[in-house]
Amino acid sequence: MTYPHRVFDRVVNVVLALFVLLFTWPLMLLAVVLIKLEDGLRAPVLYSQKRVGFNERLFDIHKFRSMSVDAEAHGAKWASKGDPRVTRVGKFLRKYRIDELPQLWNVLRGDMCFVGPRPERPQFCHSLEKDIPYYRHRLLVKPGLTGWAQLKYPYGSSVKDAQEKLQYDLFYIKHRSFLLDVAILVRTSEIILFGRGQ
Repeated sequence: MTYPHRVFDRVVNVVLALFVLLFTWPLMLLAVVLIKLEDGLRAPVLYSQKRVGFNERLFDIHKFRSMSVDAEAHGAKWASKGDPRVTRVGKFLRKYRIDELPQLWNVLRGDMCFVGPRPERPQFCHSLEKDIPYYRHRLLVKPGLTGWAQLKYPYGSSVKDAQEKLQYDLFYIKHRSFLLDVAILVRTSEIILFGRGQ
């Protein structure tokens, strides 16, 4: 991507993040209230995790907490569909993707874009790089809030799933364009509006 394209891409992502933030702050406030009502005033609302981004740079991703406080007391685990660690409020937040809204801060910081491969945790990323050829190619672009793989493949919770999703990520990287990003964002919006999230 040339320098003018990078600047254009950055400006579009920042403007879009501010626009979405302007309209979703009431939902973010609702998420805070619901989490506190379910788990108590002292319960953490947000959680942060290290993720691997563009050119293998580590950054902290932020989400509204949708799992129990002690969800990873015994170490990192793959998230799965119907995960018993997800709270009642967490199921609602995930269904409408409200849990992802704090990542607007990651977009504003430049850690992420709206569209791209989902960023993976370092401990999983290093393992997958050994098991899956070309997995490192996902790091040639910035990770995204949504992406081609998320639209085309169901929730992944294994090495086999990661290998399948990689095919869609590589397709996106090869054919990346403004129009493809718009198409992905439109489709993602439909999923959110009709509550078809995980």
